[in-house]
Amino acid sequence: MTMPGTDLFAGLKVLDLAWVGVGPLTTKYLADHGAVVVHVESSRRPDVLRTMPPFAGGVPGLNRSQFYAEYNSSKLGFGVDLGHPDGRALVRELARWADVVVESFTPHVLARWELDYPHLAADNPGLIMLSTCLFGQTGPYRDVPGFGTSMAPICGFYHLTGYPDAAPVPPYGAYTDFVCHRFTAAALLAALLHRAATGEGQYIDAAQFEMALQFLGPVLLDAAAHGRVAGRSGNKSPWAAPHDIYPCRDPDTWCAIAVETDAQWQALKTKMGRPAWAADPKWDTLEGRKRYEAELDGRLAEWTRGFTPDELMHRLQPEVPAGAVRDIAGIFADAQIRALGYFVDLEHPEMGRVPYTGVEFRFADRPVGLRWAAPTLGQHTYEVLHDILGKSDEVIADLLAREVVEIT
Repeated sequence: MTMPGTDLFAGLKVLDLAWVGVGPLTTKYLADHGAVVVHVESSRRPDVLRTMPPFAGGVPGLNRSQFYAEYNSSKLGFGVDLGHPDGRALVRELARWADVVVESFTPHVLARWELDYPHLAADNPGLIMLSTCLFGQTGPYRDVPGFGTSMAPICGFYHLTGYPDAAPVPPYGAYTDFVCHRFTAAALLAALLHRAATGEGQYIDAAQFEMALQFLGPVLLDAAAHGRVAGRSGNKSPWAAPHDIYPCRDPDTWCAIAVETDAQWQALKTKMGRPAWAADPKWDTLEGRKRYEAELDGRLAEWTRGFTPDELMHRLQPEVPAGAVRDIAGIFADAQIRALGYFVDLEHPEMGRVPYTGVEFRFADRPVGLRWAAPTLGQHTYEVLHDILGKSDEVIADLLAREVVEIT
């Protein structure tokens, strides 16, 4: 089922040579909101996410990964072998058609194929091209490949997450892949505005290393200004107490509570029914609550075990910051997410009807929604060759016979 996507980027033409995370998520923004995005890959070198679970029905297959599907909604799938010179020639044609090219190879690859910005811009001076890899296009690490699972520790995130008396506990997944596309999308929009005003194209070098460090601004500033090197502190905060995840009634159920002001502490005492232990004035300041934090956490945990996470969250909010700890099933069942209609079901040619995460915002004057499910590998090869590049059926048949392109 096609959803009523917005027309914000209607008429924008995008060639997506990226794979895995940052690049495909960047172009997904454009595709979901009206741009024509052609995602390039082949069965010889498929997007890595096609090989990663979860798979529909638990059965692996290049067209059965919901991980891949989640990052590539509303795109056209073009199956072409970049290892073949005629395949690269087709991509050069698409680059002449495109307004935007996004790629995530290590720097030497596209230059070797003459698909880098100097070659493509020679044929299309107004082209905007964005390159995003781990370390960027320059510097001693420029040719080092990898994913967010290796970039997150290099950026310092692993050093900061976990408990002080234990080894680092990484944030979920390929963290930098999950956050850096916010910057790349904004950079592309800025380049598009610049082109609209001047007619000039643009080349954007977006290193995950630099983008990810933006999320560590406070600790980087603290180190630069005061020489303090942040470390692992579990769920604790130097500016709040109590500040932790507290056990609830059933096994492995939890609620986060974060008391950041003395007024919130007074509100928490009221919510707890003002037990005798909480009357001790040592708790009335942040200094006292931090000094006796272990005792405070123990006392509070005795009380939180009498509630479910949702009961506790609603009992404390809005006077006391609190949030039920959701597992994945709990997110799908969450009343607020359901009210927003955030998850949408889309019909996929092989996986059938599956849920996708929706868009993160609403517009007052137009509909919002994903346009269609992610493509199977090469699903739209004919349309790309015939409708965009103007190839005849005879030419397309020859390209298929020589395995330059593929269709599923």
